[in-house]
Amino acid sequence: MARHLITSALPYINGIKHLGNLVGSQLPADLFARYMRARGNEVLFLCATDEHGTPAELAAAKAGKDVADYCAEMHGVQTKIADGFRLSFDHYGRSSSAENHALTQHFAGRLADMGLIREVSEKMVYSNADGRFLPDRYIEGTCPNCGFESARGDQCDNCTKQLDPTDLINPYSTISGSTDLEERETKHLFLCQSQMREKLQAWIDSKGDWPILTTSIANKWLNDGDGLQDRGITRDLDWGVPVKKGGEDWPGMEGKVFYVWFDAPIEYIACAQEWVAAEKGTDWERWWRTDKGADDVTYTQFMGKDNVPFHTLSFPATILGSEEPWKAVDYIKSFNYLNYDGGQFSTSRGRGVFMDQALEILPSDYWRWWLLSHAPESSDSEFTWENFQQSVNKDLADVLGNFVSRVTKFCRSKFGEVVPAGGELGETEQALIAELTTRMRSYEDHMTAMEVRKSAQELRAIWVAGNEYLQTAAPWSTFKTDPEKAAAQIRLALNLIRFYAVISAPFIPDASETLMAAMQTEDTNWPDDVAAALETLQPGHPFAVPDVTFRKISDDEREEWQEKFAGKRKS
Repeated sequence: MARHLITSALPYINGIKHLGNLVGSQLPADLFARYMRARGNEVLFLCATDEHGTPAELAAAKAGKDVADYCAEMHGVQTKIADGFRLSFDHYGRSSSAENHALTQHFAGRLADMGLIREVSEKMVYSNADGRFLPDRYIEGTCPNCGFESARGDQCDNCTKQLDPTDLINPYSTISGSTDLEERETKHLFLCQSQMREKLQAWIDSKGDWPILTTSIANKWLNDGDGLQDRGITRDLDWGVPVKKGGEDWPGMEGKVFYVWFDAPIEYIACAQEWVAAEKGTDWERWWRTDKGADDVTYTQFMGKDNVPFHTLSFPATILGSEEPWKAVDYIKSFNYLNYDGGQFSTSRGRGVFMDQALEILPSDYWRWWLLSHAPESSDSEFTWENFQQSVNKDLADVLGNFVSRVTKFCRSKFGEVVPAGGELGETEQALIAELTTRMRSYEDHMTAMEVRKSAQELRAIWVAGNEYLQTAAPWSTFKTDPEKAAAQIRLALNLIRFYAVISAPFIPDASETLMAAMQTEDTNWPDDVAAALETLQPGHPFAVPDVTFRKISDDEREEWQEKFAGKRKS
């Protein structure tokens, strides 16, 4: 039994996420976690809300709430939505936890001891109108490199050049819009990433099996321009992890907090500590400390491409730079962006479908199937209502749902609600078993390799094979002349329903449970031997005809939803 540590990029606390956020990290991570559990492996699947930084403060102020209360409330909201999408986290933690505070302060102290933190007096932008220092991302202006007029103070989204706020032409505060900005001197801590460059390059180069998307982004940051730069890890804010050197005060850093990008990845480890504190597990160190058993763990991270630099460089600089026996990531599965109906999802403009709205429209399996089968792996992909309707109606309703309905209803009418006895499998059935065996090995290979879209395509092909068999065998015709043969055909088809339920569970867990309940079995053993698996339900075994497994989406519904989610979402 292999051991798999799986983490999904932490969703930010300020509001409900859209479907693009979901498919970029949490959902494919859940697919992989469910599959690894189904294959009998030991899995620890962790995620948490990312709660620190200026956006949380601003969102709380907008809501008229204390920031700590706001974050606690939103953690509850996001937890409920994650449950709604059946995300099977072993623990869903919080970066504001006491565990993450202590661990972040520990890493900072350790990195300082290793000579990897330096103090820098620098001039930062202060907004007189806002009465505060402005984080880089809350200053916008014109990019000096490409002329893009909405470049942020840390990076231009158009040409991707890393910037300092003072580089911007005509800068302004995105909080108030004020141009009454001035530079003031303040002291901050910097992580000396530049000292780690060669070690990080060697580490990246050792990951020959990583997606090109992941390594290309990492190498760009390592080598473009002046190469990997030291990066500030503290901010002049109230909300966050107080700056300490381990458990000691840090002279000159009073009233400052660690920058959110520094503490958020550390929460992956702290989340495991929270998992133990919540009495869900007993030993977090065997997952995270290579001197305590984590050397046999395979650690996989899932994230959107915008998170890759922090996970390939900054967090590894923290882990490797500490020279403590922490478990480093083995594989990073990164995703491109999911766009919405000819444009982009927009949280600020409410354009697109948000996770809470999606669940109000249709059960989670409909969304899980479409998102995973269209995951933006090799390039950006696009959600359109026409494609969503077509995929649901054809894949889920016509292929899988129709198979289940035809088989169970025909059996009930001719043999009753039990698996029929009699007859033997013939050449047609043996050909089906051979095809399913080949396809199963391919499906398993794609799932193990985290090839999400290819896995979905193979799973659909397995469903299609059952339908094609049903058309060829035509038990409703066979029954008229050879009831025994029809019984064997239907017995195989009923076993196929259980078979489909087991292998489809990582994609559509609710439908899987429904089909298992209809087949009145709790046997979820993975079909390593397809022929044997298709004999699991023996003659005389009872079953029930389930309600419609998947309903179709009408043209009227599609048009209604397309109009509803094109506009601005009410706040």
